[in-house]
Amino acid sequence: MKTFRTLALILAGLGGLASAPMANAQGVIRDAEIEGILRSYSDPIFEAAGLKPSDVDLFIISDPSLNAFVAGGQRVHLNTGLIMASERPEELKGVIAHETGHIAGGHNVTRRQAMEAGNFTSMISIGLGVLAIAAGAPDAGMALIGSAPQFGLLTLFKYTRNEESSADQYGLTFLEKTGQSADGLVAFMERFRYQELMSETRRDPYFRSHPVSTDRIGIMRSRASDISARASPQSEESLNQLAMMKAKLVGFLQPASRVFSKYPKSDTSIPARYARAIAAYRALDIKAATLDTQALIADFPDNPYYHELMGQILFENGRIMESIPPHRRSVELAPDQALLKVNLARSLSETKDAEHLKEAEGLLIDALVLERENAFAWNQLARVYARQSRVGDADLATAEEAYAVGDIQRAFVFSRRASSKLDPSTPNGRRASDIAAITDPRLNGRRS
Repeated sequence: MKTFRTLALILAGLGGLASAPMANAQGVIRDAEIEGILRSYSDPIFEAAGLKPSDVDLFIISDPSLNAFVAGGQRVHLNTGLIMASERPEELKGVIAHETGHIAGGHNVTRRQAMEAGNFTSMISIGLGVLAIAAGAPDAGMALIGSAPQFGLLTLFKYTRNEESSADQYGLTFLEKTGQSADGLVAFMERFRYQELMSETRRDPYFRSHPVSTDRIGIMRSRASDISARASPQSEESLNQLAMMKAKLVGFLQPASRVFSKYPKSDTSIPARYARAIAAYRALDIKAATLDTQALIADFPDNPYYHELMGQILFENGRIMESIPPHRRSVELAPDQALLKVNLARSLSETKDAEHLKEAEGLLIDALVLERENAFAWNQLARVYARQSRVGDADLATAEEAYAVGDIQRAFVFSRRASSKLDPSTPNGRRASDIAAITDPRLNGRRS
């Protein structure tokens, strides 16, 4: 796991977190602030679709290309490039509504069926080609065999076009139900329609998997205008939230020179100040980063994420004790944010003080109640237990971490170690036995 400490943006390989393949395998970003904003955008849409928001996983992919997709059931993935390219909240909300339409339409299932149908069509073409060759028409036979992939793709494209149109209509319905303008979705599609003219290799992933056509935009536009006429304007808060997300991502993911070009010192807006504070930290200008962050805290003392940033700056520069108060304040201001609890626990545990270790243990357990599969929280809990000489509990936490990221072999090894040290009648002892049973390679081999 690679962790960007400044923002508590935890990047992890997709192993156990998502089933979707990634071209760049750059990882999933975890950030409490950005996730909270995206949830405020998406949860009303999920509810309008008849989904329970807590059942829908939302992943932020660290990838500069434009893309959003649904994979692995109710799992919505948004690239950082998509967020940063969105000019208005309506655009991002529109894309989320469209992707929710894929979930509502069960398109994960129909896409698999389409792929199977495409493969079947290809096999028929190959079979006919073989028969033609056997019948004494080798040229015609080879032509049929050579065209098999194209026939398969045509079958798949037919399903894809139908699915995209269906997801558009679902998405427009969800926007209408939530009183949102639908113009953003149409504007987003129109703004990037030129992508159709690009070669496949140059086209952004979103437009390879979501083909845009003039007819499709025309159908959307006619309905969107009626929906938007009745919609409420975007709130000032929603506009500010998008600006803050973009500033944070730019500050964190792009070179400092680009940050200061996009947000020069003459720009005194809050997003610009935020981006520059982050960029200064990443450029190792700790004095500037500290002063800029302190100024934000002075102006907005109840923003938990400015305190979080200050804690991160201090922690990463070895000022462990000084990092505890700002992290503690961030948790006080946002007590339901698991990632903030993990940050505070990490600072406390690094002191190796017995009382601090006990507090860190409680914070990590609280965080895991909120996010059972948070692998980094399990990793930190294992460290806390090890520092308390609770070896069996540390082995169990390591097994949980491995299980959360899909490392079944490691989960089995450490759960077996934990089972040998823990009382089997205790909750931890039973959990260790359960993981060992679930991950036992002999049983898994039989099941397959």
